[in-house]
Amino acid sequence: MPQPDLVIFDCDGVLVDSEIVAARIEAELLTAAGFEISAEELSETYAGLTFKDIMLRVEEKSQIPFQASLIDRAEELVDRKLRADVRIIDGAREAVAAVTAPRAVCSNSRTERVEFMLEKVRLLPFFAGRIFSGLDIPSKKPKPAPDVFLYAAERLGANPKDTFVIEDSVHGIAGARAAGMRVIGFTGAGHSYPGHADALTEAGAETVIRRWAELNGTIAALSEWSEDA
Repeated sequence: MPQPDLVIFDCDGVLVDSEIVAARIEAELLTAAGFEISAEELSETYAGLTFKDIMLRVEEKSQIPFQASLIDRAEELVDRKLRADVRIIDGAREAVAAVTAPRAVCSNSRTERVEFMLEKVRLLPFFAGRIFSGLDIPSKKPKPAPDVFLYAAERLGANPKDTFVIEDSVHGIAGARAAGMRVIGFTGAGHSYPGHADALTEAGAETVIRRWAELNGTIAALSEWSEDA
């Protein structure tokens, strides 16, 4: 059976149920600053982006100027909440352990945040030394730029076209597809919304799973079929 060169996992909303935690805090901060938005709306529209990029997009849309200090405030509040309350997504540990190909994490969260979350939920040993943040790579270009995916593949000696990415966001999928990688969408986290799977498919996911138990069978099936065939 063909084996992928590399399997890349997003972190927030894929391995840990942190996307909804961040969305609640960020939505509160934006609302208090003059742009009313719910956590659900923020997740559906902006999941997968850094809070800085969310702010820039909201500023452009609303013409409301935000204080740059809001970014640091969001980071502080989200870190505090996640250190206390972050939870693994059901089935993630078993699914990750069953992946026999090399594994990595590519995230838009800071490396430090990814590491403390994965350590808290006992996933860090699976990814130690193979965690890549779009904020910490040389180009400093987070998703939806493809840079973090390409950087991980280069560092780990993987061919992008033989790399699978598991992503929960349209923006993450856009980055992985731009990197020439194959993408499996994931909708099993707390921020998932009606139409989530359709949005991920439209963004370029070859298929979408809701339960981690489906992962390895999906990788095996897709590995038998190549878009180039």
